[in-house]
Amino acid sequence: MELWTHAYSAPRGITKAAEAAEAGGWAGLSVVDSQNLSGDAFIALAMAATVTKRLKLQTGVTNPITRAAATLAAAAASVQSISKGRMVVGIGRGDSALAHLGRAPARLKPFERYLSHLQAYLSGAHVPFEELEDISMTAAPPMSELQLAEAPDDSHIAWIEQTQAGDRKVPVEVAATGPKVIALAARTSDRVMFALGAVPERLAWGIDIAKEARRAAGLDPDAIKFGAYVTCGCHPDIETARDLVRGGLSVQTRFGVMHGKTSGPLTESQKEVMHKLRDSYNMNLHTKAESEQANVLTPEFIDEYAIIGMPERIVEWVKDLEALGIDKLIMTGTRSGVSVDADKARDLLEREVLPQFGRA
Repeated sequence: MELWTHAYSAPRGITKAAEAAEAGGWAGLSVVDSQNLSGDAFIALAMAATVTKRLKLQTGVTNPITRAAATLAAAAASVQSISKGRMVVGIGRGDSALAHLGRAPARLKPFERYLSHLQAYLSGAHVPFEELEDISMTAAPPMSELQLAEAPDDSHIAWIEQTQAGDRKVPVEVAATGPKVIALAARTSDRVMFALGAVPERLAWGIDIAKEARRAAGLDPDAIKFGAYVTCGCHPDIETARDLVRGGLSVQTRFGVMHGKTSGPLTESQKEVMHKLRDSYNMNLHTKAESEQANVLTPEFIDEYAIIGMPERIVEWVKDLEALGIDKLIMTGTRSGVSVDADKARDLLEREVLPQFGRA
């Protein structure tokens, strides 16, 4: 089991966060990619790569709208080179990054096409120009208007093919919550990263959907990895633990009801909380524990949907998820420097939880 922590893409502060994550024994560090809310993710990841030796690095998460697939592939491959093979692309349909551009998450068909192009670029393969449908003809007319003597026949990143093909390819992991996105992710990614909370029944449901989608597509259902984004508060005082995870959990909870419908195993009380959260969600207070949406979360919901409590309870919970076939957790709520309680929670995780899972 790989246990990862999470940070904002502060161009200068990221170096301290990365050094601390590596020293603390985390397997990896994911960073926010939301251009209106933080610095550039790839600058942050490159900076993190220069001050670490083994820490894996990831976008948590990027999206298919704010970066063209070729641009994203080149950025990821650049960090892969700097880090000597430690880069992972984490991608979803987009949330706050698109909300601050006045848009909702990407539609499914263009998202799947984008993922196929991204995987092609990262593998050193070629993408036909006619498939690049998302470049508006209004914004940029066809290259044929230039009447060039010679021109590229298709879209290809040769330097990636020369340096990062085969087992050196940057892996792509897709964040997924609903059944359609889970199925899409299972067909196109190297790992499905569920955003279903830390509820074993929901994660087992997601794994079943992913494997069935691969069977239906003629793919090996066992040739894909599974991980999850979870919110974690490790603290001896249960009320403090709940408060530590409220902000991050409000974001993850919303993914399960973003378009007004829930899916997967849920109790009636969980559904009620999720709908109340959706109705009260203030994107201007995204991730904030003091937001109205965060305070909709009941103690019972937090106890069921997040991983909170003393180290032994967290170890047991993580082992239960590992038994399902989950081999990676990105834990939000684990940032240090936020408060004395947050620092205590982080220290407990590093001293008493990470060593139980092969502290890196």
